[in-house]
Amino acid sequence: MNRVEISEEMRRAQAEFHEIVEVASAQDLRRRSDGTRWTNRQLLFHIVLGYAVVRTLLPLVHALGRLGHSRGFAAVLNAGHYPFHLINYLGSCAGGQILSTRAMAALLDRTIHVLQRDLVRESDSELALTMHFPATWDPYFQPIMSVIDVYHFGTQHFDHHRRQLTV
Repeated sequence: MNRVEISEEMRRAQAEFHEIVEVASAQDLRRRSDGTRWTNRQLLFHIVLGYAVVRTLLPLVHALGRLGHSRGFAAVLNAGHYPFHLINYLGSCAGGQILSTRAMAALLDRTIHVLQRDLVRESDSELALTMHFPATWDPYFQPIMSVIDVYHFGTQHFDHHRRQLTV
C-alpha cells in the first residue's frame, strides 16, 4: 500500500465509524459483538484504541528502525503477551463504558487527522524504516514491520473488528 491508499482507507474507516455510531441504538451498543467478549460499545472503543496504538508505535518504529536493534525488544514484548491481552481486554471494557460514542468519534477524528498529517510529512526513507514486532500481540502484527505498515495497521484492525460488530 502507498500513503495515498492508506490515507483514503483511514477516511473510509472514519466515515464508517461515524455512520455506525449515528445509527446505533442504546440496545445495539449493549448487544454482544460476534466473536469477542465485548459489547458493541466496548468494541467500538477498542477500534478507536487501535488507531491510538498506531500513534504510539510510530515514534518507536522510527527510533528502533534507525538503531537497528529491535529483535530483543520484540522478544521481550512477545514474552509479555498475556498481560498485554488482559490489559487490552479490560481497558476496552472500561473505555467503552466511560466514553460516549460521540466522544469516541471525536477521539477517532483527532487521531486520524494527526495520522494523516504525519503520513504526508514522512519521507520515503522514513516510511521504509523497519523494526521487529511482537507478532503474538495482534494478528496483523508481522515479525518485521515498516513505518508504512504501522500506518496501515489501524485500518486493518478497524476492518477486522468492524466485521464483529452486531450493529
